[in-house]
Amino acid sequence: MLDFILPFMVLILVVVFIHEYGHYYFAKKFGVGVTDFSIGFGKELFGWNDKSGTRWKICWFPLGGYVKFFGDRNVFSQADHDEILKKYNEKEREKLFTLKPLYQRAIIVAAGPIANFILAAIIFLFIYMFVGKDFTPAVINEVQIESPAEKAGLKKNDIILEIDGTKVESVLDVSKLITMSTSEFIDFKVSRYEKDLFLKIKPNIIATEDSLGNKVNKRVVGIVIGAFNDKVNHIKLGPLKALYYSVNEVYFVTSSTLSYLGSMIFGDADTSQLGGPIRIAKISGQVAQFGIIPFLSMMAYISISLGLINLFPIPLLDGGHLMFYGFEKILGRPLSQKTQEGFFRIGMFLVLSLMFFATYNDLKDLGLF
Repeated sequence: MLDFILPFMVLILVVVFIHEYGHYYFAKKFGVGVTDFSIGFGKELFGWNDKSGTRWKICWFPLGGYVKFFGDRNVFSQADHDEILKKYNEKEREKLFTLKPLYQRAIIVAAGPIANFILAAIIFLFIYMFVGKDFTPAVINEVQIESPAEKAGLKKNDIILEIDGTKVESVLDVSKLITMSTSEFIDFKVSRYEKDLFLKIKPNIIATEDSLGNKVNKRVVGIVIGAFNDKVNHIKLGPLKALYYSVNEVYFVTSSTLSYLGSMIFGDADTSQLGGPIRIAKISGQVAQFGIIPFLSMMAYISISLGLINLFPIPLLDGGHLMFYGFEKILGRPLSQKTQEGFFRIGMFLVLSLMFFATYNDLKDLGLF
């Protein structure tokens, strides 16, 4: 159990801290008072006060965190505009988040998710520079009999160039791109005797286990991939090239996740693959056993997910606040307190529903349902 809990706690502490520090950094830069910097919710386990009066603390429920600004009524940065004008003097008002210019509030809120994307890019940058990136061309070593690949016309020794319009730069890309595809047919571009061919393949979906032993519904086309001429091309990249591929990987994961979630909403993707903290804890423990590099890679992917989810226009999340600021910009004034309260109730319902559904999938994955 400790093998799962310890890696999970390290992962969550890092990605949540970076997220909240993004908010904190720009809040301090714009002169906003910060009363609390918390990793976790609920009762405080331990903490300390810095010179500026901010309480840094770790709380007993670690799945998240918050930065509470001076004058906020709660950890969701809600504040009654009229009330604080009466409550605070002119000097104190300079530290109030809610009285800062709209663009500063938007930057402070957006800085959390952006920090998560930057963390992921830095991790990928480190891996590509000091460990390397694979550029081994993907060659089909075997096409299984009666498989979707055989029916579509793929043949042994075909070199896979693209999948669904995305360039295949490595043998490692093939499985990833097939898994992330959500359409009924997968578009393949292959090279055969120096001639480019375009094929559509309808994958089979089978219940199986991944490399870590977790039950998954996997999309398969029936091919075995190998290295071109059995030569592995794994190289360490220079800073600029590593930065390019790092940013590209963050973009790919973000766009693929959005596409998958969209397909899930419209019923075209498998909702059982949506996991919550229990599944993350399980997988983080499994990945950690393979070493620091796979664990760092997983941390990068979780950081992207945290940043992306927080940008959804759902009240309680950063994206919900940005949505309110959009209304404020259009209307020329903030939404009324009553309207915001109504949105927050809706947001609470949506977030709790998502957590319930993800937890149900986690427990089902453990065989409890």
